[in-house]
This record gives sequence, C-alpha cells and structure tokens, in this order.
Amino acid sequence: DAYVDKMSKAAKTLQDKYRDENGDSIILNTLAITSEENGRVRFEILPADENDSGIGTAQLVKEWRALIGPLPGAESVTFRAEIGRGGDPIDIQLSATDLKTLEKVADEVKARIRTYPTAFEIADSLSNGKEELQIELTAQGYAMGMSNAWVTRQVRDAYFGAQIQRIQRGRDDVRVMLRFPLSERQSISKLNDMLINTPTGGKVPLSHVATLKPGKSASAIKRIDRYRTVNVTADIDKNTTNMTILNADLNQFLAELMSKYPGVSYSLEGEAREQADSFSSLAWGLVFVFFIIYCLLAIPFKSYIQPLIVMSVIPFGAIGAIVGHWIMGMDLTIMSLLGLMALIGVVVNDSLVLVDFINAKVRLGEKAHDAVLMAAQSRFRPVMLTSLTTFIGLMPLLFEKATQAQFLIPMAVSLGFGIIFATFITLILVPVNYLLVEDMKRFTSRGKEKLVRQLT
Repeated sequence: DAYVDKMSKAAKTLQDKYRDENGDSIILNTLAITSEENGRVRFEILPADENDSGIGTAQLVKEWRALIGPLPGAESVTFRAEIGRGGDPIDIQLSATDLKTLEKVADEVKARIRTYPTAFEIADSLSNGKEELQIELTAQGYAMGMSNAWVTRQVRDAYFGAQIQRIQRGRDDVRVMLRFPLSERQSISKLNDMLINTPTGGKVPLSHVATLKPGKSASAIKRIDRYRTVNVTADIDKNTTNMTILNADLNQFLAELMSKYPGVSYSLEGEAREQADSFSSLAWGLVFVFFIIYCLLAIPFKSYIQPLIVMSVIPFGAIGAIVGHWIMGMDLTIMSLLGLMALIGVVVNDSLVLVDFINAKVRLGEKAHDAVLMAAQSRFRPVMLTSLTTFIGLMPLLFEKATQAQFLIPMAVSLGFGIIFATFITLILVPVNYLLVEDMKRFTSRGKEKLVRQLT
C-alpha cells in the first residue's frame, strides 16, 4: 500500500507539472489498485491527436520512473506504455537441472545486461519465496524409524486437512476434510506439542523428533521439458539502441558463458523469439506468394519468361518501401513486412498492363521495338493514374494521429511509397527487359540455325 501510494503521488506530481495556462493537464485520470501481493497504478493521457504539448508516453514514463525511484523489497517493478507489445525486448531463458547453478548464471547475465547504458528494469523470474517453517528430523526421530516425509505428511493433514469423504450434492462434489480446530492451528507452541504417530504405533510430541526452522522456499517452480528454467528480462530504450547489434553481442556472451557451465542451455525469448517466428512464417509466405503470382501470369502469357519480366519490378517496390520509412522517420516493423507482402501483388499490375499491351501489338504484326514504344506512350497515363490514386487513398492513414491507427501506418508506408517508386521503375525497366528477352531469343535462334547448318 505504501509503494502504491508513493507511485500515485509521483503520477500526481507529473499531472501538476504538465498543466497548460487553462489548468488542463495531459494526464487526465489516475487509477491505483492494491491486492495482497501486487499493486498497480495507471494513468490516462490525452489522445495523440489532441496532445499539442509534444510530451509523449515515453518521456512521461521515464520521468515517472525517476520520481518513484527504487522500491526496496519489491520483487518486480514494471513500466509499460506501448501499443502491441509482444514481449520483453530482452528475455533470456536459461535451463538446467540444478537451481543453484541457474542462480549463478542468471546473476552473470544480469551483470552483463547492466553494462548496456540503455537497459533498465533488469530482473529474473527467480522468486524470493515465502516465509515458512521448515521441519527437520532430529537424530532421535531417525532412531525411531521416522522420515521427513512421515512427519510432514502428518503435519499437513493436521493443519491443511485430510480428505475423509466425498459427498455428491446435485451437481456439486463436496469434499469433507478432517483437521485440527482453528484454535489449535494459530501458534507455534501448539505445533511443537502436536503428537506424531510413530511407526511402532506410539505417539510423541513433534518437538521430540523434529526441529522447526524459519526459512523461505520458491512460491512456484517453473520447468520446461523437465528442466528448471529461469528467465532474465530487461527493457531497452529502442530510440537510441540498435537491437540487432545488441542481440548479436548478447548471443556471443551467452555462448562463451555456456562453455563455463556445460549443464546450462539458453534461448532468446520475448520479442526476439516472436521476431524470429514471424520472419520464418513470412519467408515461407513470400515463397508461396511468388509461386502463385508466377503461375497466374504464366498461364495467360503461355510463357515461362514473360512472368519474370512482370515480376522484375518487385525488388524495386521493396526499395521504395524502405526509402519511404526513411522519409517518414519510422523503423521497419512486422507490419511493414506485411505491407511489403501486400505490395508484391499490387506492383505487378502496372507491368502486367505494359507486357499485355506489347504482346497484343506483336501479335498484330508490329516489331517488338515499335510495340514497346507504343506501350510506353499509350499506357503511361493509366499506369500513373492507377499508382497515384492508390497512394492518395493511403495518405489519410499515413498522416493519421489517432493512437488506434499507429500500428497500421508502417503497412501503409510500405504500400504507398513502394507503389510510387515501382511505378517510375516500371516505365523504364519492363520495356528494357522485354527487349532484352527478345534479343536473347533472336541470339538463341541464330545459334541454333548455325548449329543445324554445321551438322548438315
């Protein structure tokens, strides 16, 4: 409660700091929630399209974190202010059979992450555990033929309860538990005086055969494929950090660290895992899309080569999408790659129109060179209008300030700028490629004629 109150006051300080001359703040409301073991404080800010102060969520969170400061005893403190967060930027999962070794490795990994100046909120999934009384059997207890399991089972039945009956009441299954009354379960002295059944049928007080020691144990044990696992996590300031370089450095460090601990293995989880999975599925999707487009073009053209002429503009559409992100000052994201996937099916339209027009003129008896010139002249207006109308239709989304639209903008950037760039390339590249293919056909046919004459 004290920590939640401290965080709420820090939020109120921020709210008062960023008030305009009318007394209105960019922080609208604050909500604090406290439970037995967890607390949460949230505040709502003005939507991006109404916020003219230039203060974004990243800056607010940074200042809020500084105002709150360290919270001694807190198991984890997390700040979140992102749309569509897929996981922690750094999430290293360590696996081993020995918990002590895992603790050592986790400490070394955290020490390494602390060397990165843009890393913060460094933590691991190891719990400090809850306080408990641990029962340890004495020599006298062992001499009487008892074991730790023998004693702890009786203590559990006495305090938690032993099931003695199950009763069916309509649709409910009622379990009848037998245990000590509440007055017998509220003091350690009562526990020490509890009578323990011996293997020979006698009874002795618990204090005669065991000792009670205060200690802690993990509140949860996490295993994957039967191995104990620990996750070391951290957040990163992505505005000033190249995550590709950082992950490469981490991988190199972890590979060297694992050589010191042969029984420990690691894997990158969080955003790194999601990114790898996304790239893998996108790669297979890209192969499938290329194959389908090639087949759909090869059937009407009745050619194996002309579909490649049409598809030759696709790489230039991708270049346009990357340049568009640079112009807009945006990073490439998964949504950007999905926009590139959509772009593949759109940029071939213009080149398809050109190739089809050229083929039609060639079938009417025109020479390939003349047909190409005619296609460039007569199809210029439709090609440009098609691309420009597509780009103009995407412009409202490109400059939308609403928070809900932000994750879609990278897709629109890829699609819009990719189409514009590919259009100008199409008007030059497709005619040139068509003539190159025709030259190759003539060269091949002449070579065949010479070979036939030499053989005959």
